[in-house]
Amino acid sequence: MSLWGGRFQDGSSAMFRKVNDSLPFDRALASQDILGSITWSKAIYKAGVLTQDEQQQLEQALQALLVKAEAGTLDFDASDEEDIHSFVEATLIEQLGDIARKLHTGRSRNDQVATDFRLWTREHVDLLIDDLENVKASLVGTANNNKTVILPGYTHLQRAQPVRYPHWCLAYVEMFKRDISRLRDLRVRLNQSPLGCGALAGTTYPIDRYEIASELGFDSPCLNSLDAVSDRDFVLELLFTASTSMMHMSRMAEDLIFFNSGEAGFITLGDEVTSGSSLMPQKKNPDALELMRGKCGRVFGSLQGMLVTMKGLPLAYNKDMQEDKEGLLDAVTQWHICLCIACEVIDSIKLDSERCAKAAREGYANATELADYLVAKGIPFRTAHDISGQVVLAALEKKKAIEELSITELQQFSNLIENDVYEILQLEYLVNKRSILGGTGIDPVTKALNAELAQIK
Repeated sequence: MSLWGGRFQDGSSAMFRKVNDSLPFDRALASQDILGSITWSKAIYKAGVLTQDEQQQLEQALQALLVKAEAGTLDFDASDEEDIHSFVEATLIEQLGDIARKLHTGRSRNDQVATDFRLWTREHVDLLIDDLENVKASLVGTANNNKTVILPGYTHLQRAQPVRYPHWCLAYVEMFKRDISRLRDLRVRLNQSPLGCGALAGTTYPIDRYEIASELGFDSPCLNSLDAVSDRDFVLELLFTASTSMMHMSRMAEDLIFFNSGEAGFITLGDEVTSGSSLMPQKKNPDALELMRGKCGRVFGSLQGMLVTMKGLPLAYNKDMQEDKEGLLDAVTQWHICLCIACEVIDSIKLDSERCAKAAREGYANATELADYLVAKGIPFRTAHDISGQVVLAALEKKKAIEELSITELQQFSNLIENDVYEILQLEYLVNKRSILGGTGIDPVTKALNAELAQIK
């Protein structure tokens, strides 16, 4: 059944239907479309379009349809309807006849789909916030179980300064907290109802749009009908947030892939999130992490595609906007899957604390501490930096760590170096000295970790 065929004499071609029909993907909005229709039936009853009996019959039929939609038992594949809106209406007409033909009075698919998609997006924003909270909880859990582990911190993928493993975990916690914040902000902006705006100019029926908005859980109605039916900022914002969060996960995946490598050997991953090689029996590949990293580009593509689609569209609705759904539906699905598998990966991590500590010591990370030691003795930092660099060169030549050099060897570079230098060159000292807010010392890390533990649901 077409919702627009009255002025047409011929039917659509098969090829046009292939490009035009959206039921294969907008069926995902079935529950939202039905809920919107229930609310609309109440609104047009109050406007005098339906009798009370007609409204009750429509609502009962729609509620029964909603049960099937939520159970996943609606048979979309047997239907040749154009979209989810015509599917729902055709199903109602089959049951109720002319009563169902009154339901679309004063309503357009333009305000209908805009409402459906906002309802769908709002629901999935809430689910994604829960997903992100779960990833945070996994990171906090592994951090809390490995408080004493120290590993190298990197810049330019070169060993820089040692950090506590919980400090590394909490860096990603901060990223995911920002993702949650963006989703919560987005939820406020999207939570306005387009229903009642018609095709573009509003409706002539005396509809209470505030009541409609409240019925559907919106904070308020959209205030401009032209904008309401053609706005897809909420889609772009969710795609941007998905892209940013996937970028965070891709960075975390890259870190863990490296930590899991034979060259680093800081962690091992569980069998449940790794795979083997069809040729090399010794291999244990971090495929879950690599897929998280790979799917990042797929989500980025959805954002770019939607931006390009929207950039040249005049007011108000244009059929180009049908392209909003497949990209977002896929991006949200991939994001959700990656957040779920991230929890499994993080929960499976086992650290080799000795290997981590050995690597942290081997990178001459205490060279900065030696420079600071000399500064405390009255030497200008730039001079101290040069002296410390010379010590590193000497240690490299002797194939020793700085702390393995004798006091005599160290004093060749400055007679201000004394035996107390060895204390400040130790790994725990290096890390714990950074006790400022946001630092990697045991005190700030413990405080930050306890704050996150207190917030876990």
